[in-house]
Amino acid sequence: MDSYDTPESTPRHSASSKLKDYFIGATPLQKRLESVRKQTSFIPTPPRRKIPQCSQLQEDNDPQKVAFLLNKQWTLYSLTPLYKFSYTNLKEYSRLLSAFIAAEKQKGLAVEVGEDFNIKVTFSTLLGMKGTQRDPEAFLVQILSKSQLPSENREHKVLWTGWFCCIFGDSLLETVSEDFTCVPLFLANGAETNTAIVGTWFQKTFDCYFSPLAINAFNLSWMAAMWTACKMDQYMAATEFLWSVPCSPQSLDISYAIHPEDAKALWDSVHKTPGEVTQEEVDLFMDCLYSHFHRHFKIHLSATRLVRVSTSVASAHTDGKIKILCHKYLIGVLAYLTELAIFQID
Repeated sequence: MDSYDTPESTPRHSASSKLKDYFIGATPLQKRLESVRKQTSFIPTPPRRKIPQCSQLQEDNDPQKVAFLLNKQWTLYSLTPLYKFSYTNLKEYSRLLSAFIAAEKQKGLAVEVGEDFNIKVTFSTLLGMKGTQRDPEAFLVQILSKSQLPSENREHKVLWTGWFCCIFGDSLLETVSEDFTCVPLFLANGAETNTAIVGTWFQKTFDCYFSPLAINAFNLSWMAAMWTACKMDQYMAATEFLWSVPCSPQSLDISYAIHPEDAKALWDSVHKTPGEVTQEEVDLFMDCLYSHFHRHFKIHLSATRLVRVSTSVASAHTDGKIKILCHKYLIGVLAYLTELAIFQID
């Protein structure tokens, strides 16, 4: 069962509030970024986008690292450019962030590292995780627990993972100087307290600014269409939609599952532009789903709010959670998320 199906408990709201306090207003808004924002024009939603394809640059990917990134639930954030970040200093950053986390734990702050372990932080590049050669290299940050046991019995347990990337980020890359590294999309997996600590260190070290990246119903509809349009060697999951119905005393959810081949057939019936997805096609695709559902259940889904989309390519939730399922379309999924992150920065 997808983890999105499990209701979140009430304490999550307080944790999210704490995380917001860390990221929003934690550092002064940078004057340099103000000039960047002024130079960057408003980006309207494109009337058409290319259907996600496999990038030739993916041939450089480390298969083990890519496999690690798939089938995990990631929380999305947008991130302003990093000032004076250097890929040649990753080893030093590992040491500095390790020391920062240790200091925060010593202060008694809520750091999810366990009592019986020392902490090790690693920075590493994700080769090939880019849309063009111009995109900055993606990189991975992990917090590992280092056991006190003898070295021959020592195992490193991954406590938290985050990665930074920029896929087809030309609209942002063109506006910043060489002093900045643009990796506007940040994905985190692990305890929110650890995400907050890492985010605080990045903000203090690179004068950057994190912001949670939600996905509205409009963009979920685009994801549903683009991912349904992808050609799959084999379908691993049904195409599912989840709508939320606002009502009292608590909201009602409507789940709608479609066989993936039926969803692809529906898409093919409305798709007229080879290699591209248009706004008109997205609207028609969703309208067909609404009409079919109303015909059988007499419910107007257009009066509800789309909150989750799940396909064999990926699964996304409106609260900024995503799970990427297909290696073939990894770059395509990240490209759209990068676009949303850049739009939020602007």
